Amino acid sequence: MSSTDRRWERRVVVHATVNHPIHVVFPYLCDPTRWHDFAPAVAFRRQIDDGPPRVGTRWMATDRIGPFRAHFIDQLESLDENGRVVWLSSAPWNSRVEYACRESGEATVVRAEYSGDLSDALRWQVGWLPGWATHMILAGDFRRLDRVLTAQARAAGSWQLHHSAPLPGSAPARRTADVR
Repeated sequence: MSSTDRRWERRVVVHATVNHPIHVVFPYLCDPTRWHDFAPAVAFRRQIDDGPPRVGTRWMATDRIGPFRAHFIDQLESLDENGRVVWLSSAPWNSRVEYACRESGEATVVRAEYSGDLSDALRWQVGWLPGWATHMILAGDFRRLDRVLTAQARAAGSWQLHHSAPLPGSAPARRTADVR
């Protein structure tokens, strides 16, 4: 393969730590309908196939690239619960995305590998981006995921603090002001 044939190929590896347990992080990586919560490029995902998600399940997908929209199909290629998930995307991304997770104390270490061969309009929309810029954009998704999960944990903790039922035979829980 000549270098001109490969100029549209992309491979980016992101190593990220999300400061939440793997059983909280992993469901976000294996559910395309949650990706818009932390990945700003995700405009739309809807499961095409019936039944619960499984290997082979497909999703209709739209990503925002600046003012443009890219429409494609995502397909679940591999799923190892709380460990690894692999996605394939059709043209114009023509990509494979693998999220490999491992526990590190109360945090989750994620190795995300994005590889593909841009086609159609994506070549001029994102093909000019240097690798470091693509890496920075994709790494930002994990920082946003950490913030989403932190906000959820705080909200759940606040609710429990103010609404938890007292244990039988104990005094009722006192409500305290949320001071920041």
